Amino acid sequence: MTGTYAYPSAPRLPLVTLEEAREAVRLLLHFSDIGDGESDEELDAYALATDIAGRLPSQ
Repeated sequence: MTGTYAYPSAPRLPLVTLEEAREAVRLLLHFSDIGDGESDEELDAYALATDIAGRLPSQ
């Protein structure tokens, strides 16, 4: 195939809904808080939660 790619004209559904994204942030923050706060997993969960939360529109 040569030339430029043609994007589909049909509307696309979001990967997750706003409600689902907010729930994911809530759960990530919960899991980042359940330990001593020093494990890599807890720090990663917190970092991901804050990154996602920063991209969400305010209520």
